[in-house]
Amino acid sequence: MRALLALFSFLACCAALAQDYPTRTVTIIVPYPAGGPTDQLARQIAPKFSEKLGQSFIVENVSGGGTTIGTGRVARAAPDGHTLLLHNLQISANVALYPKLPAATEKQLTPVAFINRNPLVLIGRKSLAPNTLGELVAYMKGTSASMAHPGSGSTGHLATSLLAQEARLTVLQVPYRGGAPMVQDILGSHVDLLFGTPQQLAPLVAAGQVKAYGITAKETYRQFPGAASLVAELGPKLEIFYWHALFAPAATSNSTIGKLNAVLGGVLEDPALVKSWADIGVDERRGCALERGSTREQNPALAVSPSRRAPCSPRRTPTACCANYFPRGTDLSGYSQAHLNRTALRLNQRPRKTLGFETPADRLRAVLH
Repeated sequence: MRALLALFSFLACCAALAQDYPTRTVTIIVPYPAGGPTDQLARQIAPKFSEKLGQSFIVENVSGGGTTIGTGRVARAAPDGHTLLLHNLQISANVALYPKLPAATEKQLTPVAFINRNPLVLIGRKSLAPNTLGELVAYMKGTSASMAHPGSGSTGHLATSLLAQEARLTVLQVPYRGGAPMVQDILGSHVDLLFGTPQQLAPLVAAGQVKAYGITAKETYRQFPGAASLVAELGPKLEIFYWHALFAPAATSNSTIGKLNAVLGGVLEDPALVKSWADIGVDERRGCALERGSTREQNPALAVSPSRRAPCSPRRTPTACCANYFPRGTDLSGYSQAHLNRTALRLNQRPRKTLGFETPADRLRAVLH
């Protein structure tokens, strides 16, 4: 009887805490450096959460490890709703790309809501000679252009590899630690090209500081005049949508998740916010809830099946794995053998027959969707 009373008391206490949530400052972890699109979104919605719930919501950047460090910190946090994660498509990719993660994404995190989604934009430095996608592809077949991306395993990295694969190009991939520094370097003409988000790039394209060549969508976007549909020009594998979602530790109560989802839904009904996103080609998702225990087909954060997560076979050398990952003809001369070995061991590739995909691009496509 005493045990039963203790249990009821505990449940009543939890219910009271959930109703009072939040009781102190809430931290939104962004697993990227400051200045990128995910960081920008977090700083856009944090004040609105503060206004609605009466407590401070602060943004903390915890970058590194291909976003796994920040993700792991939230997964191990107390499940009381006071530590949240704002992440994007890469949380899906990491499940497939890394044989061992610091946290079990599917078991230790629960999704709160989708926030928005958008295609990626292919841009080049303003002094680059080509003016259209066709001219760019012809130019790249005659020279080895440099393409920046925000880190190994990132959506930009995978999109760059898909572009090289589908257009049969040789590119020099230049990794950065996040989206903001790579954009700064293309403005300084230190790299030739990159894939980025409309949030980052629309103002720069409008100001004539960079050239827009393509969109990873079936249709063109008015915000990027002259940018062709990469799907129409190079095939359906170049249809890539980059989404954002809010996550909490897995044991967070349903009432807390519901409160966060409701507030976020209200935030996304703000006409000014919706218009500001629409003006740059970003679609809001109205705080679309993701149910606990949803299947991978329903929940894109869990969209990678376990069969795609096995590491490189010990019988295959790291160099062989790495060569199988990068599109044929990719210039790897700028990387040390030690770096290639580490990269190959971290990538999650098996022989084609084992995974059931025809080419490296098909494997990347599976991760991206």
